[in-house]
Amino acid sequence: MNPGRTTPILALFVVAGALSCDAQGDRPGIIVLPGMVESIPLDTWEPSDLTPSGGALMAPPAGTIPAGHTVFPFGPGEDEAARAGCELSNPLAPTAENLARGEWIYATYCHVCHGPAGEGDGPIIGKFPNPPNLLANHTRELEDGRIYHVIALGQELMPACGTQILSDDRWRATQHVRQLQGIQTAAAATADLAVATDVELEEEAEVELEAEPETAVEAEVSDSPGPPAAPAAGTGGTP
Repeated sequence: MNPGRTTPILALFVVAGALSCDAQGDRPGIIVLPGMVESIPLDTWEPSDLTPSGGALMAPPAGTIPAGHTVFPFGPGEDEAARAGCELSNPLAPTAENLARGEWIYATYCHVCHGPAGEGDGPIIGKFPNPPNLLANHTRELEDGRIYHVIALGQELMPACGTQILSDDRWRATQHVRQLQGIQTAAAATADLAVATDVELEEEAEVELEAEPETAVEAEVSDSPGPPAAPAAGTGGTP
């Protein structure tokens, strides 16, 4: 390489670098490579020639699901909702923890339309059509699986909430709806009674197990042969 040609080039880079570092206040330095300084971001819904879909936001590949995601094998619509009601049941016990979580989920996602007590009188009323009253007989007669389906995929004007509410939390929200209806309270009381009964049975079994060794010792003592009887008076102890 000819040193005579490289020297001016190196000098140019040194001068450009020095000038680019001489930024003060609102006066920026000289930008030598603008493409390295300012990127060209794309907004989420902006068109783009860089993607096959023609938009900046790309859908995931067909047939893929997020890590840890559980596939919901039901589609939208009345028939699928009825099938979910027949095939699905709530896998979660109505414990105090689950009921508290369900109440929080309801207050976060459902209260705005259905109201605090489920009577369809949420703060959105007047700006949006009235939602169903969750305390009505029709809703009381719906299976848990069907309510879960409505939460996941929506119904009529109600949007799908499956992308916002996790699967277990949908079941917990269903439990809270049952609690508002006065159904879950009885179920929870039954569950608590069953747990209390199990605890009592376990405690009785432990008491019996603790008492068994003492009983066995007493039985051994009573069954073991005693010392030889003393000879009768006047008969002598030996022949």
